[in-house]
Amino acid sequence: MIMIKKSHILVLFLLITITANSQGTGVPVNSDVKWYTIQEAEKLYLQNPRPIFIDTYTKWCGWCKKMDKETFTNSVISDILNNKFYPVKFDAEGTESLVFMGQAFINDGKAGKAHQLALALLNGQLSYPTVVFLTPKDGKIQVSPVPGFREPKDMEVLLNYFSDKAYDSQKWEDFVKNFKGKIQ
Repeated sequence: MIMIKKSHILVLFLLITITANSQGTGVPVNSDVKWYTIQEAEKLYLQNPRPIFIDTYTKWCGWCKKMDKETFTNSVISDILNNKFYPVKFDAEGTESLVFMGQAFINDGKAGKAHQLALALLNGQLSYPTVVFLTPKDGKIQVSPVPGFREPKDMEVLLNYFSDKAYDSQKWEDFVKNFKGKIQ
């Protein structure tokens, strides 16, 4: 007769449960976004235009960290960002000087002061996190900031609205009403 301790049965059950839950999606459970610098995204955009997605954040922002942990680690979200956008992570209080779309942007280095690029992207409305969509329209770049934390399901709708250029033909409300996403 074989004697199995209850603790061994529990460990075996947990291993089977974890394995079963991590299979069947065809996408790694812990997939990640390939983030670019703003300069890298601009260079890629000029070579092969597609929307630029900018996650403006600050180091002290709790909701920014929550979105990093819960939204950007979602395999559906990372897949859309990696394949339909040039995703950028931008510290809105960073101190580096940079040139973007032919214009110089700086931050004088004072702690807690917003970078000039953050001010431009967010139209002076500093709220974190805010994601910004840069999309081509009539030969110019259209800047669309969307403030606030987004759960993966809500981010999926937003990403598809901009990656599919639905903004050219549909109102946001109509798109949301008819959208069928992968995240339930």
